Amino acid sequence: MDPKSIELLRELTQADAIPGHEAEVRQIFQSHLEGIGELQNDRLGSIFCTKQGQAEKPRILLDSHMDEVGFMVQRVTGSGYIKFIPVGGWWAHTLLAQRVNILTKGGKLPGVIASTPPHLLSESSRNKVLDIKDLYIDIGAESGEQAEKEYGVQPGCPIIPYGPFMPLKNPKLFSAKAFDNRVGVGLVIETLQQLGEHPNTVIGTGSVQEEVGLRGARTAASAIEPDVAIVLEGPPADDLPGFDSDAVQGRLGGGVQIRLYDPTMIANPQLCDLVIETAKTHQILHQIAVRHSGGTDAGAIHQVGHGVPSIVLGVPARYVHSHVSIINIDDYQAALDLLLRVIPRLDQSTVKDLV
Repeated sequence: MDPKSIELLRELTQADAIPGHEAEVRQIFQSHLEGIGELQNDRLGSIFCTKQGQAEKPRILLDSHMDEVGFMVQRVTGSGYIKFIPVGGWWAHTLLAQRVNILTKGGKLPGVIASTPPHLLSESSRNKVLDIKDLYIDIGAESGEQAEKEYGVQPGCPIIPYGPFMPLKNPKLFSAKAFDNRVGVGLVIETLQQLGEHPNTVIGTGSVQEEVGLRGARTAASAIEPDVAIVLEGPPADDLPGFDSDAVQGRLGGGVQIRLYDPTMIANPQLCDLVIETAKTHQILHQIAVRHSGGTDAGAIHQVGHGVPSIVLGVPARYVHSHVSIINIDDYQAALDLLLRVIPRLDQSTVKDLV
């Protein structure tokens, strides 16, 4: 495993960036790609790095979204507790007793998600999953006035899960918050850094607001006008208790996931064939996914302009949309290897044949 990849993922996952507040990740993206290509932003906040190859066309989009699921301050109670709303998809089972950071103008403020304690509830209520609207965040304030005036908490402040980056006992496995989708951002950065001669122009993006409706992908793709799109993601792993072992399509250690279908996009068949054949030729470990549910930025990108042949490559992550997820670094490396093999094959003639 490459220590540089691990350190990049550590840096990316420990940045805090919910939808609409992606500045920390955008700064990392920019710092690692300064001098690699031309850097630009759109007016929604997405960032692009254009690496010119041997030809202006075709234009190859490598997409990743910078945002992670989180919360936002809805109001401060008179007692100094924080009521909040979800920003992105959350399962309330995962939230109680978890730590968060509230981003105020004065800095990051730690807090703990809590609720009425179980010993004060009726027996029937104890066995119910609490709705997010019944939870609150304890920041240690003694009053609403202290929380707002002294601590700087105001409605609209972003709230981000706290989830340290750490290796597990298995040296190939790492846990952290926000592998969805900091693995994708890392892949864009490392691909552009390592890409040699290529018969096309490659535009790597860090898009915004994916978790609330693929918003940045729409504006980014409209600005870039790509001929092909490869969307990089941290999809949910399904190698877990409760899943049919025969149905697993996102196994940690199974290699890069190549997604052919989800309800938001049907991947271009010719592009699928090219990617899978490349993986087989170069003995890159991979797994094929046809998904019943979910979606990615590709759902927006493939519909832009006259249409964009698209495919999704992923690094499976257990427990996404929670405070902690787990990846196998070998899957990340397989995705990077595949990208560095596929992109040089996307010349004008090949891309023309995709449609």
